[in-house]
Amino acid sequence: MSSALDALLDLLDLERIEQDIFRGRSRSALVPRVFGGQVAAQALVAAGRTVPEDRTAHSLHAYFLRMGDPGAPIVYTVDRIRDGRSFTTRRVVAVQHGQPIFHLSASFQTYEEGLEHQTAMPSAPAPETLPTAAEMLPRHLPPDVAKRLVEARAAVDLRYADVPPWGSVGQPREPRSQVWFRTNGKLADDPLLHVCLATYVSDMTLLDSVLLAHGRGGWALGDVVGASLDHAMWFHRPFRADEWLLYDQESPSTSGGRGLGQARIYTQDGRLAITVIQEGLVRVPR
Repeated sequence: MSSALDALLDLLDLERIEQDIFRGRSRSALVPRVFGGQVAAQALVAAGRTVPEDRTAHSLHAYFLRMGDPGAPIVYTVDRIRDGRSFTTRRVVAVQHGQPIFHLSASFQTYEEGLEHQTAMPSAPAPETLPTAAEMLPRHLPPDVAKRLVEARAAVDLRYADVPPWGSVGQPREPRSQVWFRTNGKLADDPLLHVCLATYVSDMTLLDSVLLAHGRGGWALGDVVGASLDHAMWFHRPFRADEWLLYDQESPSTSGGRGLGQARIYTQDGRLAITVIQEGLVRVPR
């Protein structure tokens, strides 16, 4: 296991300070605020720790309310909304400096058999044939920006199937993007941990497809400013975050200073594991 992944797992190991109250820490991000994927993953950890082990997360819906302060702890309070025969629902509020910064609702379900179908996995180059982030980012970004971005994502092996937004600035393209990802090391056999790691990664690249449609390089280059507004995920089938997952992303719309990204995440053998939808603030600096 890489030291970066070890540090990320430590970040997700929340401190329980009361029965349904947890405390988490943050780490430096590419921008001077808490990374949204971190808050979402920590909130899901908090929710999952109040749920019976035989119930796995099947969906989450979240809103980013305020910018998080990376220098202050985050307190997560869990409300036990429902404990049914098949489903369990939890609501989590993340608080800093006395104000809510994030709100999440998550639902968990006991395993059951049922009808099955899925959309087919799209074609994509094999992950082993693609350059790593450390190899690819310096080709398209200033050295200091590339270094910070590689360090921020060091816990994850994330490989773009095509040129990322900052590699084609000024050239609008089809609003579609594909990346392969997996953690940089093996994980324990805890389904909640794998779901939380996928939640963490899901916030890294989903709005790339919005940027591609307008030939913008994004937050790394400063030709747009933005932030996640809301985030929703549905977990369809079991998966491992330490094995290759294809993140197939597209943007159907941008308007009103907001961009919408939607995506499907597939296992390498073609099973649809997760559906993701996110809206983000995307503004052109004045």
